[in-house]
Amino acid sequence: MHGKPLAELLEPYAASMRAVNRSPFTVAINLGNLRLFLAWLERTCEVRTLDRLRELHLRAWQKSLAERWTPKGRPLKPRSVNKHIEALRSFLTFLHRHEWTVRDLTGTLQYVKVPQLLPQSVLTHAQVRRLLARIDLQLPTGYRNRAIIELMYTAGLRAREVTKLDVADLDLDNAVARIQGKGGKERMAPIGRTALRYVETYVAAVRPFARRNRAETALFLTSRGERVAYPVVLRIVHECADRAGLDVNVTPHTFRRSCTSELVKANANIYHVKELLGHATMKHLQPYIRLNIADLKKTHAKCHPRERDEIAERG
Repeated sequence: MHGKPLAELLEPYAASMRAVNRSPFTVAINLGNLRLFLAWLERTCEVRTLDRLRELHLRAWQKSLAERWTPKGRPLKPRSVNKHIEALRSFLTFLHRHEWTVRDLTGTLQYVKVPQLLPQSVLTHAQVRRLLARIDLQLPTGYRNRAIIELMYTAGLRAREVTKLDVADLDLDNAVARIQGKGGKERMAPIGRTALRYVETYVAAVRPFARRNRAETALFLTSRGERVAYPVVLRIVHECADRAGLDVNVTPHTFRRSCTSELVKANANIYHVKELLGHATMKHLQPYIRLNIADLKKTHAKCHPRERDEIAERG
C-alpha cells in the first residue's frame, strides 16, 4: 500500500465515477459518505494514510454503523447502512484497480440484510385525487405544479427525471416523453390522458410567460424563468400534501411508488411495469408484488364462499 493521504484520493475516485457517467447526485452522496468514513478513521483509529489502513479498521467501522443515529435520533436503516458500505466498497475497488493497494479489501465489508417490507409512503388513487384537487389552478405556479405531479404519477417518474425534462423531450402528438434515467439511460414513457391535458396547457399557456431567457430549454420553469430543481419539486409536494391534510409522509417518490402499486394491483404485466419505471431488474418490484398478494388475500377472505362459511360457523 502507498503512504498517500486517503483524503487526496477522493478526487481521483470522483473523476472515475464521472468518467463512467455516474450522476452528480450519486457522486456527491458517495463522497459525503466517504468523508464521514475518513473522519471516523482519523478520530477513532488515528489513521490518515492508505498504508496504515487495515481490515480490522474496516470491520470496526462497519460495526460502528449499527451504533450511529440519524439527526432525528433514530438508528440508521439497513438501506442507509448499505449505502455507506456501498460507497466504501466502491472506493476500495477503485484503489485496488489502480494498484494503490496490494489486494482488494472489499471482501471485509458485508452488506446487511434488508427486510422485505411492504412499500411505505404509498397513496391510494383517492388520496392522490384529493391532493391534486387542493392545487390552485388560478395561479401559474399552481398549474405548473399540477402538471409536474400529474407527470410523476402517470408514468412513475423520479423527481430528478422531471427536472431534466426539456420541451424537446415531449412528443405530445403521440403522448410520450423521452426520459433521462439513472446512469444516463434513456427510455420512452407514456403520458396518460389527464396528465397530457395539463402538460399541453402548461406548455401552451403558462410556460411562455415564465420563460424569460429565449434560450431556456427546460420544460418546467420557476417564476424567475429558471429550470425547476429538485428542492423546488420537494417543496411543491410537501406544500400540496399539507394542504390536502394527508396522514402519509408524502415525498416526490411517493407518486412513483403509488403509480407502481396501482398498476400491479390492476394486474398490469410486471415486465411492462419494469420497463415503464426504467428498472434494470425485477428486484425493486418484488415488494409491490407482495403488496398485490396481500390485497388478494383480503379479497379472498372477504369474498370466497368457503371463507364466509368459516365466519358463519364461528359466529
